Order: sequence, then C-alpha cells, then structure tokens
Amino acid sequence: PALAAGSTVVLKPAEWTPLTASLLADITHEAGLPPGVFNVVQGYGDEAGAPLTADPAVRRISFTGSVPTAHRIAEAAAAHLVPCSFELGGKSPLLVLADADLDLAADLAVEQYDNAGQVCLAATRILVEESVRDAFLGRFLDRVAQLTQGDPRDESTDIGPNIHPRHADRVDGFVWRALAAGAKAVVGGGRNTALDGALGGKYYLPTLLTDVDQDSEIVQEEVFGPVLTLQTFPDGDDDEAVRLANGTRFGLAATLAAGDRERAARIAARLVAGTVWINCFYVRDLSAPFGGSRLSGVGREGGDWSFDFYCDLKNTVTASKRWADRG
Repeated sequence: PALAAGSTVVLKPAEWTPLTASLLADITHEAGLPPGVFNVVQGYGDEAGAPLTADPAVRRISFTGSVPTAHRIAEAAAAHLVPCSFELGGKSPLLVLADADLDLAADLAVEQYDNAGQVCLAATRILVEESVRDAFLGRFLDRVAQLTQGDPRDESTDIGPNIHPRHADRVDGFVWRALAAGAKAVVGGGRNTALDGALGGKYYLPTLLTDVDQDSEIVQEEVFGPVLTLQTFPDGDDDEAVRLANGTRFGLAATLAAGDRERAARIAARLVAGTVWINCFYVRDLSAPFGGSRLSGVGREGGDWSFDFYCDLKNTVTASKRWADRG
C-alpha cells in the first residue's frame, strides 16, 4: 500500500528472517521499479532499526512485531511526530460451542500449529463448552498424532522448526513455567529430541496444556510457538465464553466453531478482535481491513484502508468569481 500510494519505502526485516526481504527487492528490480523506490536495509535493531526510526526524513513507520519493540519505535517516532501503524502480537481464542461440527473444530485447532505456531493470528487459547470437552479433545488428539514434524523442505512435513535456537528456548521456558504452576501437558510439553541433530535443536513438539488459570502467564502472554491451552466454560453461558475470550491484553483475531448461525453472530459481535473467523481460519481477502485492537496494534492494513496513513490529505478551496479577466 505504501508503494501504491506513491511513497518510497525502506524495508528493514528482522535479523532472523532476512531472505524473503532480499528476494522481494530482487523482484521489484526485475519488475522495473525505479532505483531508490523500494530499498532493503539488513541488520540488527540497534544498528539498523533504531537509526531508521529516529531519522526525521522518515515520515511514516509501519511495524510488524512485538509489543516491547513497538513501544521503543513509538518513543523514537514521537520526537518528530511521525505517525505509526503497528501490527503486533496476539493471544487469540478459539471458541468451540456444543453444537459445532467437532471434526471441523478439531481441524481448526490443529491448524494453529502451522508454521510451528509462529503466527501472530494463531488461536492459541481453545475455549470449549463443557459438555463437548472430551469429545473435542479426543478428536484433537487423534489429529495431532497424525502430524509429521521435520524438515520444512520435505513436502510430507506438517510442522517445521522454530526460527532460532534462542526462540525455542523461550518457548520451552513458557511451557516449563506453566507445568511448574500446575498445568498438565496432554500432548507434547517439550522439545522433539529425536530431531535435535537435524536443524540445530529448534524443534518443539506440538503441545496442549490443560488445567491452566485465566490469569496465568501461559494464558496471558504470547508464546509464538506450537503451544495451545484448553479451558472450558459452562454450557449455554455465552457471557463466560466472551469473558474468557476477551480476557487478555490483546485483540488481534478470534475463531469460532458453531452450529447455530444466530448464536455465533451474537458472540462474534462481542469479541474484541480485528478479525473473527466463524467455522474457518485464516481466510483472508486482501481487500478487507486487517489489524488488531488493544495491544495487538494501531491502524489497519489491506485494500485501501491504509492509503490515508501513507498520504497527507490536502484540501484546496477556490473562491468563485475571483479569477482575473484574461479576455
């Protein structure tokens, strides 16, 4: 959208994910974009990112990443009153109602392990109506048992590694602190040691934790790994379902598995989320607005929703009948 609005762009990717950004620069060059219109700067945040966000020549900052980094960027941008657009983290819920297609619900839940859980939109908090908990859980565990973890370059692989050994350590820390606090791992709960030698010890088993409290770290904080939690709410208690779903600092997305259209619509209307999927997940129309509420972000992307952000609006007013007579 920045390019479509006529702006020039400097893209600084995360230091652990440099290759796609460089590939995009190659593609824009081959497509004939004039030199200097799309630029890529590689480097660490302190060395490359901080000078960019503090430079007064930068007139807009769009950032995708963590909340702490967004705080630092906002502070730097404030010095020059530079507007910011943030797409940040999430701790999204997946609500499973008693009348839902439980096979579909289980499929949706397992889908949250995609990309080794490194998806900001992932519905990592599964909230199930009590009467169908066991039936849902059985289907979910059956599907998890069929997943293949391994090299992402192998087409038979369902779950690859985390991005970096340090990130795998972070994911493991979340899980072990949760277990120490009383959580139960009904599946996973640690590293996939059988694959440790393959790609540097970055593989973490798809994990589901139960017996977790709403105010616990594992429920409240973004893990960004293949780790889900399971909680229940009383049958028919939509208020409690919504309370649990909205009970974090985030509001990026929500997923709902339901059989009754009207009940699903009522619940969806009460969810604090920039995107709500009903009986589906990650269906994105790029012309639709995308973004989050609360600590999940500021602003929207998609379609022409962000054009105003990348432009300064100008209003030109002309007085009538004041033109000089030129014959």
